[in-house]
Amino acid sequence: MAETLTYKILKSHLLEGDLVPGSPVTIKIDQTLTQDSTGTMVYLQLEAMDVERTAAEASVAYIDHNTLQTGFENADDHAFIRSVAGRHGIKFSKPGGGICHQLHLENYGIPGKTLLGSDSHTPTGGGLGMIAIGAGGLDVAVAIAQGKYSLTAPKVLGVKLTGKLRAWVSAKDVILHILRELTVKGGVGKVVEYYGPGVATLSATDRATITNMGAELGATTSIFPSDENTKAYLQSQGRGGDHTPLAADEGAAYDETLIVDLSNIAPLAAKPHSPDNVEEVSSIGRIKIDQSAIGSCTNSSYTDLMKAAAILKGRSVHPDVSLVISPGSAAILSKLAANGALADLINAGARVIENACGPCIGMGQSPKSGAVSLRTFNRNFKGRSGTSDALVYLVSPETAAVSAITGVLTDGLADVDGLNIKLPAIPPETFRQNPNFLIEPPEGPRSEIAMGPNIKPFPRNTALPGTVKGELVLIAGDNITTDDIMPSDSRLLPYRSNIPYLSGYCFEKIDPGFAARAAAARDGDAGGGIIAGGENYGQGSSREHAALVPLYLGIKLVLAKSFARIHRANLINSGILPLAFADPGGIDILKQGETLSMEDAAKQLDNECIILKTVAGLEIKLANDFSDSEKAMLRAGGKINMIRSELEK
Repeated sequence: MAETLTYKILKSHLLEGDLVPGSPVTIKIDQTLTQDSTGTMVYLQLEAMDVERTAAEASVAYIDHNTLQTGFENADDHAFIRSVAGRHGIKFSKPGGGICHQLHLENYGIPGKTLLGSDSHTPTGGGLGMIAIGAGGLDVAVAIAQGKYSLTAPKVLGVKLTGKLRAWVSAKDVILHILRELTVKGGVGKVVEYYGPGVATLSATDRATITNMGAELGATTSIFPSDENTKAYLQSQGRGGDHTPLAADEGAAYDETLIVDLSNIAPLAAKPHSPDNVEEVSSIGRIKIDQSAIGSCTNSSYTDLMKAAAILKGRSVHPDVSLVISPGSAAILSKLAANGALADLINAGARVIENACGPCIGMGQSPKSGAVSLRTFNRNFKGRSGTSDALVYLVSPETAAVSAITGVLTDGLADVDGLNIKLPAIPPETFRQNPNFLIEPPEGPRSEIAMGPNIKPFPRNTALPGTVKGELVLIAGDNITTDDIMPSDSRLLPYRSNIPYLSGYCFEKIDPGFAARAAAARDGDAGGGIIAGGENYGQGSSREHAALVPLYLGIKLVLAKSFARIHRANLINSGILPLAFADPGGIDILKQGETLSMEDAAKQLDNECIILKTVAGLEIKLANDFSDSEKAMLRAGGKINMIRSELEK
């Protein structure tokens, strides 16, 4: 039977279960990655499991998020991560080395391997033909400890690419087009697999841009075949021996299919405040801009930055525009410096900042009040830039660069005000990786852990009681993001290791009074709190802080019309029950402040439908879609409790 590439790789890594869409399976994990925003929790949890060396073939701890050191907190986190990494045989990538996903492509990505990362954009590795999945920190800690990961076997959405991109149209426009077609919920429960003649026209880094933003579709991951373009990229990194040709069988059947003619795509932009709010640049019009930012794990490759440099060479950034460049890795920055492209960017008036996530996560370069900011990043959620009233548009590097010159949003396919810019082909280069940014784990006895005063223990739940009850402390709308639940910006990122401190800011963008109300419900007669939300609750980042902080605040249940995959898993890992309304209209009968209870909770987990009751006796029906392992976690009060119980037995 002809197989998709997705299922070929999953089959070769299957440890438990049947590979049937919708069924629970466990797969072998070959590689893991963490970054410092989520990494401290991963390694605190790993220490709680009391394991020795990583079970994965390669595990890497990257420092790329919290690199702005205005106090001791971030530096302490880095020291902690380095000490734990060394203790468990994990490689450590120092600040300045680059962004985790770009670095992993350069150094460790191998076609056909599996990768689990504590960052939602881990699917970047799918550009090299990997099954690369973003997950919550605890799931990554388990993968480090045991070399495995459990998930629901996905459907496979086949995207057939035909034609070839025109000049001024790039891979970023391809994924924006797909987001416009499918929306931020279109990939839920699916792997997006690309095939067709158009694939050969895209470089490996083009493909990585597309798989990176597959996270915005809600997809489990995205994947491209491994072919001659993949081989060329690996050879450029000095790793040609890691190449293996991989593709779907001819005639493989997909659960769904989308056909995309690359030659018909125009320059696109995702308008505020969602990655799927996409329109052609020409239709939006020449709106005045204040900032243009090129970089992030989506668009900081050598090719992306060379295109920007070619556009800017000999020209000037508009006087009203701040242009910010953040290269993806030290190797890329070194190459730009050696070939003169860095000078072209600087001479044009660009601000070149550290090889890190930076502005993408609100860590510096926040635009002015009410500004229009063009960004080559992957998310434009309200306030994510660090400026609550900024209008952020997601665009390609070409669009960002030419617009920085003109001072207005500009369609490069049109005559660019007589600038007569010709985009050159970017010749292939050979890169030399800089070992000075990578620390190999030491051999020998276990090292001591460096634990700074800002690093606090992560909260732990208790076993599921007979009756779960709580006060309904918040009713929210659709598409609540993890940024909405637990904001992440330069104010708060230094406190990612301090859950008690972060708890005061939970849901502050949605309801500034939430944290105090939830804490009162936790400490009062209600015994805890309950949250209700709409569709796609918990979309966005993989950060498990969006589950750990509510856990600290006493949240027992989260009710929603539907859940984003990673956040649902994080809630279960924390012992918080994510319950989907059997009838989407069930949310309409709820009132904030009322008390709800789930009687015989442990027994109800075996029922077809779960019932909550109001004090007045009104019943709310919720779907029971938990797997046996998820039920065991919920009964134990979370994954750590379940693992420790198993070890004790």
